[in-house]
Amino acid sequence: MFWAPEADPGTVILTIAPALPGRDGTPPAELDPVTVRLGDEGLHMVHGGGSAALHLLLLGDTRPGQPLAALLPLDADAPDRLDALARLIRGLSRPPTPPDTRLTAQRRRRLKHMLQALDGTTSGASYRDIAEVMFGAGRVASDPWKTSALRDAAIRLVRDGRKMVSGGYRQLLHRRRA
Repeated sequence: MFWAPEADPGTVILTIAPALPGRDGTPPAELDPVTVRLGDEGLHMVHGGGSAALHLLLLGDTRPGQPLAALLPLDADAPDRLDALARLIRGLSRPPTPPDTRLTAQRRRRLKHMLQALDGTTSGASYRDIAEVMFGAGRVASDPWKTSALRDAAIRLVRDGRKMVSGGYRQLLHRRRA
């Protein structure tokens, strides 16, 4: 599946490079298309695989093997787009492509807990039940439940899980900003 480049700032948008004085127009190192699909806006490609996979959009009639230039919209997602472009450049000059770091191990763990907490709620579990599974029954019992930080954490996990399932999952495509 290919995300639209406006939805996924990890997409590198490429076009035919303009002729520049003193530049020989030599194509870059070979792209490694794992998946290719022709769409209305151009050729969508996945370059590389696994955590190093990069979505590329070659606009219009641009094709691999031509001298390429990257288009970088200067919007709020420009830092994410720059990261994706830097990964592509590094991967072309020194394979393999570095992995995508938009989802840290901590963020993946929280997402897993959010979905587990949401599953618990939809199965009829109480916040206390969820907290006992997530944090251990001993820790939950050690504090008064009504004022417990673990109670608040369980409520937040369920709330954030609901947001994620109702469309917030697209935020996973963006780097967290301070």
